[in-house]
Amino acid sequence: MTTPEQTPAAALHPKWAGSRCTFGIVGLGVMGGSFAAHLRQLGYTVYGMDLDADTLQYAQDQGIIDAGSQDPAMLLPQCDVVIFCLYPTKIEPWLRDHQHHLNPGTLVLEISGVKTGITGPLQDLMRPDCELLSIHPMCGRESQGIRYSDPKIFDGANFLIIPTDRNTHESVRFVQGLARELGCGAISELDPESHDRMIGFLSQLTHVIAVSLMNTHENSHLVQYTGDSFRDLTRIARINENMWPELFLLNREILLDETDQFLAAVQQFRDMLAKGDRQGMKEAMIESTKRREKFG
Repeated sequence: MTTPEQTPAAALHPKWAGSRCTFGIVGLGVMGGSFAAHLRQLGYTVYGMDLDADTLQYAQDQGIIDAGSQDPAMLLPQCDVVIFCLYPTKIEPWLRDHQHHLNPGTLVLEISGVKTGITGPLQDLMRPDCELLSIHPMCGRESQGIRYSDPKIFDGANFLIIPTDRNTHESVRFVQGLARELGCGAISELDPESHDRMIGFLSQLTHVIAVSLMNTHENSHLVQYTGDSFRDLTRIARINENMWPELFLLNREILLDETDQFLAAVQQFRDMLAKGDRQGMKEAMIESTKRREKFG
């Protein structure tokens, strides 16, 4: 990270480090709406920016934001911290078009689910008198849109901070405090590559498995027989078909590797089943039980 000698003077006493800074949320979907609602409950002033007029109207009617606009120029100059809750490929063009409206010293946070290939280019593009820091709250909803936002979504959720050597200690400390205010659980720091390897296994592969299980064959006639195991395994198969392919392709090589490892594990279990290897299946289940216990 940047040393005090390298840190711009404005960043040494950032305005967003004050107790009552103003937040701007770009993109009022599930995550943007959840951020806005919780921050407003904490007493912060929150402005929302979205292309959809109905979304903005709903956010204002429900008290999720203090004010909203389809025109970022109307609200960005009033914001101390801006949080991007956009699809990853939408952030760079948005920043290119609108960052000239940011005040000097603004802290910009982006929450995209993939970091390698995203964080560096965004930091290259960011104005030198502002700072961009990548974060990733490990929470979400299968449904889309602000009507499914929930300020409680952060309760106990793991919160990841992905700093680079272009980020300041002040911004990282600020975000750590923000995560605690939101009620998050474990707060961790990762580099972009480690983040994407982790997310490829814990999140993306699990979505691949859920989608594939639901698409194994036509199964709607089994609804009245369904138990908890099937519901638990397929909860995330109700998926945003626009966002997830984008995330998968941005993390393609890692996800391909994780998928290959999973297929090898399934093939190994299939071989034990075909051979009637009761002991092998038992040992695999004992090992999986031990590993699962560590996740709570």
